Amino acid sequence: MGQIELKGISKFFKQEEVIKDLDLTIKDGSFTVLVGPSGCGKSTTLRMIAGLDDQSSGDIFIDGKRVNGVPPGMRDVAMVFQNYALYPTMSVHNNIEFGLINRKIPKKERETLIADIAEIVGLSDYMKKKPEMLSGGQRQRVALARAMVKKPEVFILDEPLSNLDAKLRHQMRTELIQLHKRLGTTFVYVTHDQVEAMSMGDEIVIMNKGVIQQAASPIELYHNPANRFAAQFIGTPAMNILPYKGIHFPSLSAKGKEEIGHFGFRPEHAQLHDGYDLKGEGLRISGEIVTRESLGAESIYQIQSSFGMFSVKTFLTPLMMNNMVTVTIPYEQLYYFDLSGKRVRQAEYRAAATPNGTPASLELISVSGGG
Repeated sequence: MGQIELKGISKFFKQEEVIKDLDLTIKDGSFTVLVGPSGCGKSTTLRMIAGLDDQSSGDIFIDGKRVNGVPPGMRDVAMVFQNYALYPTMSVHNNIEFGLINRKIPKKERETLIADIAEIVGLSDYMKKKPEMLSGGQRQRVALARAMVKKPEVFILDEPLSNLDAKLRHQMRTELIQLHKRLGTTFVYVTHDQVEAMSMGDEIVIMNKGVIQQAASPIELYHNPANRFAAQFIGTPAMNILPYKGIHFPSLSAKGKEEIGHFGFRPEHAQLHDGYDLKGEGLRISGEIVTRESLGAESIYQIQSSFGMFSVKTFLTPLMMNNMVTVTIPYEQLYYFDLSGKRVRQAEYRAAATPNGTPASLELISVSGGG
């Protein structure tokens, strides 16, 4: 089937190493998204899987077969690019058919394949039109259909939605998810947009400077980031990261304090209080609201504190009163990072009971490694 394995992959351009000893397994039938900032190596990795670029070292396996040196056309991989790469003088039908003719597929079989695929992607009424007469979303469907008629084991999509407007991108994301479920084929998708990654992928691979920072499900990445880079790459707005020095956590040992360089929390986990009307247990930070963004169902605040600027995201009526506020972050929603940026610990809590046994407050009882 369509499992892909990358073992010890490195890639040099001249003297620069852009992919560094990369190991990755992409599961058969998964929708795996490679995500990261521009220049992180995600598109280069994709091109090596497709055979468009050769790796400098390491091995690539598709369906258990080593494909080092195997030309792109022999890898059972179909690619969809961001620029569609359609033939402008050909109709939709002929664009889809072109690859089948080159593969010497009989005409009757070609017509059956094209009709089936056109129905799946909603192009049946556009088969005689040329690309110039189509919208961006329709052109993207033609590119998908052209790849689909090959019935490959692996679909590779390199930022296919980047040229579409926001509304059409949302629509095409939904269509691609449905298409993946219908085909059951391995999808490998590259994007720099974390919203696309989180909404589409069942496995996300975060890359930076040619190195995998973390590979996990969207939920795992959100709740258990491995390091500061992963923590801040996933989430809108990004996780707040503040220097640890000067922050007092209950019962944290002196040794623990030495190991922590920064702590973080997600904007939506913070509780915003006007002035000093405090509710809930947790770390409290006072500051001044610098900006407010009202986005309908939610509001985003930028708050300046003595520890630095941070964001708070609420789903309540926007605060319109005093600019001075206090923010409470539940202790169990705090993340800790060492000086190198690695997440090294997670706080554990217990309820401190009153004499009658009713939980009254949270008390930090230990800090455990890992997390």
